[in-house]
Amino acid sequence: MFDLLIGNRNVRAFAGIRACLALAGQMQTVAIGWYVYTLTGSAWHLGFIGLVQFLPGVLLFPLIGHVADHYDRRRVVAATLWTQSLASLALIVVVALPDPSLWALYLIIVVIGGARAFTMPALSSLLPNLVDAETFPRAVATGSSAFQVATIVGPAIGGLLYVLNHLVTFGLAAVIYLAAILLVLGVKTVRGDATPARAAPGEDDGVLAGLRYIRTNPVLLGAISLDMFAVLLGGVTALLPIYASDILKVGPTGLGLLRSAPAIGATVVGLYLAQHSIERRAGALMLACVAGFGVATIVFSLSTSLWLSVAALIALGGFDMVSMVIRQTLVQLSTPDAMRGRVSAVSFLFIGASNQLGEFESGATAALMGVIPAAVLGGVGTLVVVGLWTVLFPSLRRIDTLSKAPDRL
Repeated sequence: MFDLLIGNRNVRAFAGIRACLALAGQMQTVAIGWYVYTLTGSAWHLGFIGLVQFLPGVLLFPLIGHVADHYDRRRVVAATLWTQSLASLALIVVVALPDPSLWALYLIIVVIGGARAFTMPALSSLLPNLVDAETFPRAVATGSSAFQVATIVGPAIGGLLYVLNHLVTFGLAAVIYLAAILLVLGVKTVRGDATPARAAPGEDDGVLAGLRYIRTNPVLLGAISLDMFAVLLGGVTALLPIYASDILKVGPTGLGLLRSAPAIGATVVGLYLAQHSIERRAGALMLACVAGFGVATIVFSLSTSLWLSVAALIALGGFDMVSMVIRQTLVQLSTPDAMRGRVSAVSFLFIGASNQLGEFESGATAALMGVIPAAVLGGVGTLVVVGLWTVLFPSLRRIDTLSKAPDRL
C-alpha cells in the first residue's frame, strides 16, 4: 500500500478522495441517525433514512451510468461533491431551527443520496484510467483502506462533535467535501481518458446497456447480486443507534465506536490486500467471506457486551472487505471502458439496495418483531443466500485468479 501511495500521485489522490467521502459521510450519518432517533424515538424513522437515500439512485440510475460514460468523469465527481457540500450546509439551517421540520431533513437527505448515487460510479469508472491493469487490484485495496481508516475516524468524530455541538458536525463535513473536489480535479489519466470513448459501431450504447451486459455475464451477475442480497438481509447499521441507546447503553460516543468497528476490520484486511493480491480461488473465498459476514451478524445480534459487539463488527468488516475487492476488480477490469460507467451504475445500484434499502428493511423488521430477532434473522438470511448462490452460480465459485481479469468472463 505505502509504495503505491509514495510512488503514484493518482493513487494518492484517489485514496484521499475515498477518505474524504468516508469521513464526511460517516460524520453525517452518525449525527443524522442520533438526531432523528432522539427526535422521534422510532425505528421506523431510522429505517426511512436509508430508504430516502436509496430511492434517488433507483430513479436516476439510467442517467447515472449515461453521465459517467459520456462526460469527463473528474468533473462529474466534482459536481456531486459540490452538491453534497451545499446539502451539508442546508442541514445546519434545518437542524438549527426552533421547531425543526423532519420532512425538510428528509428532503436534504434525498439530495445527498442523489449526489452520492452519481459519485461512486463515476469515480470507480475513472480508476482504471489512472493505473495499469496489474496495479488495479492493489489500487482498489489501497483506496478502500483509506476509505475504511476514515470510516473508523468519521463516526468517532461525529459522535464527539454531536455531544459538543451537532451543528459543527455538518459544517466540517461541508469543508471536507470541498477538499475532495481539489483532489479529484488534480488527477491525470495514464490509460484512456477521463471522458470515455464512444462505443464502436454495433456496440450497445443505450442507457440500459450496463444492465444487459451484467445480465448476460453470469459471473458478474452472481458477484453483484450476492453482495446485494447478503448485505440487504444481514446489514445491521440502521439498528446501531438502538443497540447503543437501549441494549448496550453506551450513548452517542459508544454509537461512534460501534459504527467505526466494521471499518477497523476492513482496514486491517485492506492493508494486507494492498500488499498481497488474491492469487487463487477468488470465487470460493468470496463466498466463504460472505458466509462469515452472516455469522458475525448473528454474534453481534445476540451480544449484550460492548466489546463482544465491537469484535463481531470488526470481523464483519474484514469479511466484507475481501468480498468488495474481488467484486470491484471483476466489475471494472472485465468491462469495456465505453460501458464502464453504466455497468458501475448498476453495481452501485445493487450496493445501494444492500446498504440504504437494507437499513429500511432492518428498521421496519425491528419495528414489527423486535430488534434482536430482526438482526438474528438477517444473519441467518445471509447464510441462506450464500448456499443458494453457490448452487445457482457455479461459475462464480470456480473463479481462480484476479490478476488478469478477462475482457468477458
